[in-house]
Amino acid sequence: MRKLILLLIIVGLIGSGCTHRGVVQNEAPAPKTAPAPAVVKKPSSEPTAEKVKPQENIRERELTDIQHLKNELQSKLKDIHFNFDKSDLEGDAKPVLRDIANILTKYQKLKIVIEGNCDERGTREYNLALGDKRANAAKQYLISVGVPSANIETVSYGKEKPICTQSTEECWAKNRRDHFVLN
Repeated sequence: MRKLILLLIIVGLIGSGCTHRGVVQNEAPAPKTAPAPAVVKKPSSEPTAEKVKPQENIRERELTDIQHLKNELQSKLKDIHFNFDKSDLEGDAKPVLRDIANILTKYQKLKIVIEGNCDERGTREYNLALGDKRANAAKQYLISVGVPSANIETVSYGKEKPICTQSTEECWAKNRRDHFVLN
C-alpha cells in the first residue's frame, strides 16, 4: 500500500511538470525591451529625519508661541498694593484683579502664583503671616469672579523679597504688595 501511494505521488509530480500545449491564436509578439525592474520600498518602522524634523519644528514653534504669549500676558499683570499692616483689597486692587481674571478666563490652562509681600518692619514670622493673608485675599477675589481655585497658588515671602531697599515710607509702600506670576 505504501508503495502504491509513493508511486502515485511520483507520477503526479512528473505529470505536473509537463505543460499542456494548446492552439495559440493571434498571440502578440513579445516586446523587445526588457521591463524596468519594480522598486519596492519596505515600510520603515523608524521615522526618517524628514518625518521627524517638521514635527519637531512645529512643536518648537508652538512652544515658542506659548512662551511669547505668556511673556506678553505676564507684562500685563500689575502688582496690587496694601496699606500698612492690612490685607484688605483697596484702591486699584479690584480693577487689576478683574484684568487678571479676564486673562485667566480666556486662557484657562494658565495657572497663576500670587506672591504676598510685606515691608521690612515687623518680625519675619509676622510678615510671613501677613503676606499669606494678602495673597489669599487676592485669591478669594479671583475665585469670586470665576477663576477656578485649582488655577491659583499662593505663597508668602513676607519681607524676604523687597523691590525697594530704602527705609522710607515710599519704599515700604512699594514692598507691601501682591505680585502675580503666570505658570
